[in-house]
Amino acid sequence: MSRTAGREPRRLTRWWRRRSLRTRLTVIAATAIAVSVFMAFQVASELLDWQLRDTAENQLRADSRLLATNAERAGLAQVPLPPYPGSGPLVRVILPDGSTRTAAGQPALPPVSEPAGRVAQGGSTDLMESNDSDEDGYLIYTLRAGDGAVQVARVVDDSPVNQFGFGMLLIGLFCVVGGALVGRTVARTGLAPIDRLTVAAERVAQTRDLDADIPDEGGGEIRRLIRSINDMLAALRDSRQAQRLLAEDAAHELKTPLTSLRLNVELLIRLDRRGNLDSALPVESRTRLLNDLGAQVTELSTLAAELTDLARGDVSDENTELLDLADVVVAAATRARSRVPDIEIALDLTSVWVSGRPAALQRAVLNLIDNAGKWSPTDQPVQIRLRAEDASAVLEVDDAGPGIDAVDVPRVFDRFYRADSARALPGSGLGLSIVQRVVDAHDGRATVARSARGGALLRVDLPAATPPAPIARRVAGEDSGVR
Repeated sequence: MSRTAGREPRRLTRWWRRRSLRTRLTVIAATAIAVSVFMAFQVASELLDWQLRDTAENQLRADSRLLATNAERAGLAQVPLPPYPGSGPLVRVILPDGSTRTAAGQPALPPVSEPAGRVAQGGSTDLMESNDSDEDGYLIYTLRAGDGAVQVARVVDDSPVNQFGFGMLLIGLFCVVGGALVGRTVARTGLAPIDRLTVAAERVAQTRDLDADIPDEGGGEIRRLIRSINDMLAALRDSRQAQRLLAEDAAHELKTPLTSLRLNVELLIRLDRRGNLDSALPVESRTRLLNDLGAQVTELSTLAAELTDLARGDVSDENTELLDLADVVVAAATRARSRVPDIEIALDLTSVWVSGRPAALQRAVLNLIDNAGKWSPTDQPVQIRLRAEDASAVLEVDDAGPGIDAVDVPRVFDRFYRADSARALPGSGLGLSIVQRVVDAHDGRATVARSARGGALLRVDLPAATPPAPIARRVAGEDSGVR
């Protein structure tokens, strides 16, 4: 039984959720009007019943006082009681011995109640009673008079209240039907912009035309919704355009190494088929060709990895954590030395804490070191400095190379951009763009300038964070040193 009772609300909820918004608004409007009419009917009925009863009681008191005055003058046994005319109040006199006198021809009243008898015996002065036990209910007022009491009664007539209730019921039905129609009309009018918005959105989904902005109409929430969708379409357009540019740039960058790789491989295959590979290519030439092939494969692998990382659209799936940026720089420098053993790196690091993603920041620092390593002479180290400056962590990567021309500075962090002087060097032109994206994701800033040694000075500013409490206390008692 309890399971069945529990299923009914869920079924009703599922049914309600399957209804359209227009139907919901119609039902809500009709229900609200029905509840309002019902409450108004209840209040009005109570007020009408109270008013009719109060009027009847006041009339009974007035008639009783008149009869009591006559009874005191003529006596309870001799006071005249006119014959009952067929309607109006009913009268009765209670004599001292407990017997009663009634007007001729009037309907019989209920027996004298015990409280009314006490009024006749002098226990109280008056009493208002309501008797609904018989077929016809009576409202009886008992008033002390002489040595007995007089009673005036009226039949309780509920017909005015019933007629009023029936009229209210008809009015309520009309109001509910009218409310449903009005609610339907209001819902149709109010939801018309949403209907047009739905049609426009479906058209965009079918045609894949992201350039078709939805007309800005309506007001309030509707206008905000339309503007939000148009902003979303604009973001999708920008994203698709960025993807198209990325694909075009990637195809352009891949064309040169793939062509060189294909020509070299075809040369080896052709010579091998002729059987004169050893005679046509001396050992030195063959070694140089194989080294060239290895370098091209490495370049393609690096380019593919950077394209994958760049096309993901986010910095990383890893969570943000509180970390010491000096540890990240040391880890990146270690990786750079393992990849390029000839590179010399000089570290001048101060412990500075930031809130960030360790792997993404390490990738950015590694790209900065790789870029500096390509330009710095073999006898000059790549200098890496980390310090706290105001509320920022400042990382500087300094090389002793030829520096960056002024015309190339604005485009250093663009994807696939390579200066004319760098086209003969290995690289894809994506390293610094990845640095820029990581820095932006950490609310930082990346800039480029000329170093004191004449080379390039790449600087990254990141918001500094407060170190954990135990570390902060330890650092406060120590001098920050070189790592």
